[in-house]
Amino acid sequence: MSSPDPQVRATRNHSTSPAVRGPVVAVTGAASGIGALLTERLAASDEIKQVIALDERRGECTAALWHILDVRDPAIADKLRGADAVVHLAVDLDLGTDVAARTAYNVRGTQTVLTAAAAAGVHRVVLCTSAMVYGALPDNELPLSEDAELRATAEATGVGDLLEIERLARRAPRAHPGLNVTVVRPAVLVGGTDTALTRYFESPRLLVVAGSRPAWQFCHVEDLCSALEYAVLEKAEGELAVGCDGWLEQEEVEELSGIRRMELPSAVALGAAARLHRIGLTPSPAGDLAYTMYPWVVSGSRLHDAGWRPQWTNEEVLAELLEEVSGRHTVAGRRLGRKDATAAGAAGATVALLGTAALVRRARKARRRG
Repeated sequence: MSSPDPQVRATRNHSTSPAVRGPVVAVTGAASGIGALLTERLAASDEIKQVIALDERRGECTAALWHILDVRDPAIADKLRGADAVVHLAVDLDLGTDVAARTAYNVRGTQTVLTAAAAAGVHRVVLCTSAMVYGALPDNELPLSEDAELRATAEATGVGDLLEIERLARRAPRAHPGLNVTVVRPAVLVGGTDTALTRYFESPRLLVVAGSRPAWQFCHVEDLCSALEYAVLEKAEGELAVGCDGWLEQEEVEELSGIRRMELPSAVALGAAARLHRIGLTPSPAGDLAYTMYPWVVSGSRLHDAGWRPQWTNEEVLAELLEEVSGRHTVAGRRLGRKDATAAGAAGATVALLGTAALVRRARKARRRG
């Protein structure tokens, strides 16, 4: 007897295979960035029954069930019915977004998702903040445990929003009994991202503040997505820090990148950063500098104990980051065109910005005297 036609065999096997019994997972911010990557990953997983994708526009994942809406719309509760878990990734940390508008969106969006999830009978919400919430401080342990105190302040880009999201996460189980909340905190995120910390590597010289002790730990977006999947499948719970194993000292970063340092006294670096941001020349507040000065490396012990392992090393992620930013020119967080960067020269670009700040200051004083 001849074997059945391959197409018949495939149809027969599909019809007799058991239905997937995994969770139905909703993802906010599913059309782009990390949300799009996670949506594709979950939709392809044999452990996930269905993915519900929510965003203000439709993304490319055809296997997901799409709902187009703003996460601040209370109608999202209807779209979450039937979901077992929600991963909330509709958070705006763009350097160019108005600060007040960004905070309003991030906080209101998270509040709405948590309330809607509880109303829809969702069992678990997974939030993504950053290991930046631990703060970058000279007396930080290397590495920090997940239970370490959150000592960050709202002085760095978006960190105030992330701290408020963390507060909402702590309150949610009390406000909504039966709702479990998991918070995932990645290290410096790399892979199609644009942050003050990735822009640090677009500079012609790596700014090093005299007397500081940087320690660099990265997290590739693929590893973040796998950690988020662990949280969705309840393989790990609570506060989960995620990043590559170990860290790189500043000297190692300089050797691997081939970018030389430019060292400045603390008062000069912090003062100039504050002035440049205040007069609108740079998008990054002075608080961002702390994360390039002091360690905020995390252990990731809870994920490790659950069997998760990063697929990327710090060295590999740094190499990818350097490839991504190749051809970009940034000084003090401000993007320059190629012509500007060439004209300014290496260290000269920073000196030019510092000089601009001084000129603006003198002009203001002159106006006041007049």
